[in-house]
Amino acid sequence: MHHPLMVGAALLYAALRLNHGWLHQPLPTLVSSYLGDLLCLPLLLSLALAAHRGLIDRCGTLPVAWLVGAWAGVSVWFEGLLPLWSPRAVADPFDVLAYGLGAWLFHHWLNRPLPQGAPR
Repeated sequence: MHHPLMVGAALLYAALRLNHGWLHQPLPTLVSSYLGDLLCLPLLLSLALAAHRGLIDRCGTLPVAWLVGAWAGVSVWFEGLLPLWSPRAVADPFDVLAYGLGAWLFHHWLNRPLPQGAPR
């Protein structure tokens, strides 16, 4: 949970939400439309990895099947089901790609085993 990329992603997401909720500064369309979706799975999976390490395997990683399952679950929920029930939700296939890229980024940069004897 102390990985610099995870902390950076959390701060970037917080800044994005702060701007959306209070500051209302104009951002490029790609940033305002897809950055939150890109950061969603790295942040969610980092929390899952911390729980996995705390409960199951202290130095382990999340299996690729879990990453694919998280990508599929988030995509189906936010881009398939939620738009059916909420007028504020919009199905966007590029969001699905952003979730997938976020899962891929997590897999390649954050989902690394801890060295034996490393502090949690």
